[in-house]
Amino acid sequence: MKILKTSNSSPDEKVINEAIDVLADDGVIIYPTDTVYGLGANIFNNKAVRRVFKIKQRNLLKPLSILVSNTDAIDVVAKISRYQKDTLDKYLPGPYTFILNKTPVVPRVVTSGLTHVGVRVPENEIACKLAKIFPITTTSANLSDEEVLSTPDEILEQLGCDVDLVIDVGPLESKNASTIIDLTAPQPIFIRR
Repeated sequence: MKILKTSNSSPDEKVINEAIDVLADDGVIIYPTDTVYGLGANIFNNKAVRRVFKIKQRNLLKPLSILVSNTDAIDVVAKISRYQKDTLDKYLPGPYTFILNKTPVVPRVVTSGLTHVGVRVPENEIACKLAKIFPITTTSANLSDEEVLSTPDEILEQLGCDVDLVIDVGPLESKNASTIIDLTAPQPIFIRR
């Protein structure tokens, strides 16, 4: 495992590029978002995605969300209407996960076989740059149903296992995961505030 330190305000491109290389090579990383640290894997690598489930001790029937680099990239992983696009453009980037109908390219292992997927575009330069080549998983870096922690040292201790790479920007102020809003119904439904 490798721990790379950088700054959220002026991230080192070498750190980001090294993390992308790890993601492209079956790796799992811990990375900062605008809310909490996340566990990331290339969504198109089933082996890496399964490792995320194993690291979190997460039930395989509980889907993972996807992080994309910008709002224009959402239509790669989700089918969006004009109404949904207007909503997404209004709130993203930001601390929100939107539930949308998935496209066929999204692997079954990510969505646990469901027809929809959670999609994020965080207001965090590092996270968005990590997803510039392929979408990555975005789920809080903690054991399922356990406390969300704010530093990589605490997170690694809780997880009790090695990920391949950690991007350490120091403590994150928020301990709250993103707000989840379902846009697949006629009216938006708040799943988690």
